[in-house]
Amino acid sequence: MPAPLIWLGVSAITLLAGVKYSNDKRLDGSVSRLPGNTDIKVDPMNGAVVTCGVYGLFEHTGIWVDGYILELKGNGLIRGVSPNRFLQERSGDNIYIACDDNHTPLILPETADRAISQVFSYSEYDVIKNNCHKFVWQCISGEDIPLTRFSALNHKMADRFATDIHWHPINY
Repeated sequence: MPAPLIWLGVSAITLLAGVKYSNDKRLDGSVSRLPGNTDIKVDPMNGAVVTCGVYGLFEHTGIWVDGYILELKGNGLIRGVSPNRFLQERSGDNIYIACDDNHTPLILPETADRAISQVFSYSEYDVIKNNCHKFVWQCISGEDIPLTRFSALNHKMADRFATDIHWHPINY
């Protein structure tokens, strides 16, 4: 009986690894440095997009403002959390910031203002239709459009900022 369960577990892990690899390949063309591919630390700036890993399979994103990260939590609350809290209950040890090829954070002045205006409000969370990536894109662009995956957010950001995205660990 244990052998079939072991094979089932191995199959599930292999499938998830394939999904992660497939998602990483979709980033080609918009991302020059994936999170974890460089050790050059960058100081965060208000309005910057940050991300961390979730069990090595997904990414969670938010907006940096005054030492906090504004995020859409899974219960729909838009809140500000400390960098340490942002990493809690997630598998990553690092937070990464979206930069250009000169290690400069990609920010627009209105991004932080849009994020701040939504703090303590609720947005009906849906992992596909209304997630953290959609929240981040709304803060950057002001557009309320479907955005499901981290790769789609990267493509949108690369177009908006007219540069490839370089994800660097933050200095905090």
